[in-house]
Amino acid sequence: MSNDQPTPGQPPGDDDPFVKKPQEPPPPSDGQPPYGQPPYGSAPPPPPPPPPPNDPYGSGGGFGAPDPLAGMPPLAEPGKRILARLIDFLVISIPLYLLSLPWGGAIDVDGDGGDGFDGAYSGHQFLWSFIGLVVYVAYDTYFTQKDGRTLGKRLLKLRVAMLNDGRVPDTGAALMRAVVLWAPALLCCPCLWWLVNIVLMFTDKPYRQGLQDKAAKTVVVTAG
Repeated sequence: MSNDQPTPGQPPGDDDPFVKKPQEPPPPSDGQPPYGQPPYGSAPPPPPPPPPPNDPYGSGGGFGAPDPLAGMPPLAEPGKRILARLIDFLVISIPLYLLSLPWGGAIDVDGDGGDGFDGAYSGHQFLWSFIGLVVYVAYDTYFTQKDGRTLGKRLLKLRVAMLNDGRVPDTGAALMRAVVLWAPALLCCPCLWWLVNIVLMFTDKPYRQGLQDKAAKTVVVTAG
């Protein structure tokens, strides 16, 4: 009588039904590797390049986000920005001063024989500084949210853009930028404030942002 079990110590035969053999796919008839695998004898594809560094200014991208300025116009030159701001200042300050003349002028000089120092901080001067602040902020906000260009920037071919995508700032960003720019300059420390912003235009890396730009997450670029 035949025994179906293999003899101990003897390797099973090819026809042993109790041994499971791995099923290998037959080689393709045309000599090509299976679909999705590199050709025979070729090196494997190189690994993908490492991601670029993260945006250091928190413009909205995560790790590996591209440079926010990619595809945008070049950053504006600091000298043109200063000249554009001076034009805007004159556009507003000259009419304001003329309007204030019937009420003693926007700059209050002591009328009681003083040296003028106390008059510079009187209620009269504070009132006109506050009026000027409202006008400057409204002017800057309106033109910035309209197309990113005040009158001075239009003449110098500059514009304000959002850092993360280059679009024109919305009303909230434009208002934040205008308040941070003009409130300290008109109410407390004009000389120091303008000095800090001018220095930042030349030294801030990599986007040449003034304090108002950092607050609103904007940059100033050329408008072509």
